[in-house]
Amino acid sequence: MSPVALILHVANFIAPALFLALILPLAARLLPGKAASRMAWWRQAALNFGAGVAVLLAGLALHGRDGAMATYAALVVVSGTVQWLVGGGFRR
Repeated sequence: MSPVALILHVANFIAPALFLALILPLAARLLPGKAASRMAWWRQAALNFGAGVAVLLAGLALHGRDGAMATYAALVVVSGTVQWLVGGGFRR
């Protein structure tokens, strides 16, 4: 595998986690109430991205291949939970 192909494979592997990591903090700011935390959006995105990549790696290790729907479902649940925790949902 060439270096360019490797970079493209890794980029496509982490793309779902990156998408959710960028969308969740920005969408939380659009919700009414105090859904957005005082933490900067890029820090929220970094936390979501780290958790998302960890879930994708765990899914790859568990299933032995990328793209399992159970992994993507776990990615959504974990990303939503991290955003909820960052937003202070546990204090309500």
